[in-house]
Amino acid sequence: MTDAEEYYILDPDHVDPKRIKKEREKARKLKKSQWWLNLLNRGICHYCEKKFPASELTMDHIVPIARGGTSTPGNIVPACRACNQSKKLQTPVDQIFKKLNSQG
Repeated sequence: MTDAEEYYILDPDHVDPKRIKKEREKARKLKKSQWWLNLLNRGICHYCEKKFPASELTMDHIVPIARGGTSTPGNIVPACRACNQSKKLQTPVDQIFKKLNSQG
């Protein structure tokens, strides 16, 4: 399956506009927290593990909000723009399966 053919069945409860708005608001608050600033200052992308200036890192939800993820420290990581854009709506399990399929 190519990237263009990827699709996700989204649970209607997860894509409820009120829920998404609430989670995004929580994420905005976390961006101002010392916890997030410390992660940014380390400057390491969670996915490729390369070092970047803090200004080049974005906030990524490991499990995307649209797939049921929450805006909590356990689900949020710094990611470079390239990794964040290539991840799209994938979860860690999706990424593992994709890697296994490409090896076989």
